[in-house]
Amino acid sequence: MSSTDYSAADRSRGYCFNGHMGSCGRGHWSGANIVAMVLGFILFPPLGFIVLLWTILGHPIQELPGWVRDKWNQMFRKNNAGTYKDSENIVFNEYQQTQYDRIREIKEEIKKRTEAFRSFRFDAKRRKDQEEFDEFMANKPADNNDAH
Repeated sequence: MSSTDYSAADRSRGYCFNGHMGSCGRGHWSGANIVAMVLGFILFPPLGFIVLLWTILGHPIQELPGWVRDKWNQMFRKNNAGTYKDSENIVFNEYQQTQYDRIREIKEEIKKRTEAFRSFRFDAKRRKDQEEFDEFMANKPADNNDAH
């Protein structure tokens, strides 16, 4: 199948958004698209223009949220260890993910050690305070009530 062989669904919707078929003027004027466009103009006019453009380009409104989500993920894909973009090399992507996983594990280990050290310091301070208090109690002066 050649790259110019489009399915019937592609031809009926006119994928002009990607430069295919050149049927942008027809649009996809379904009831859902019209309702979404009217609500978009009422609630937030730029949203209405976005829906109008989406409709003119020949796409059903149901595809807009998925398309926006995909574009958002392409622009701002985040991993726990940082921001990265996938390359076209699957093996490199797996290597990269392995490295990000290692970094995440190291960060988790550092957090655990930090918490253990805080606990140790708290216990050491408590032991020192207890020793100081015990020494005070052992060497406390006699009650001053007898002196009066």
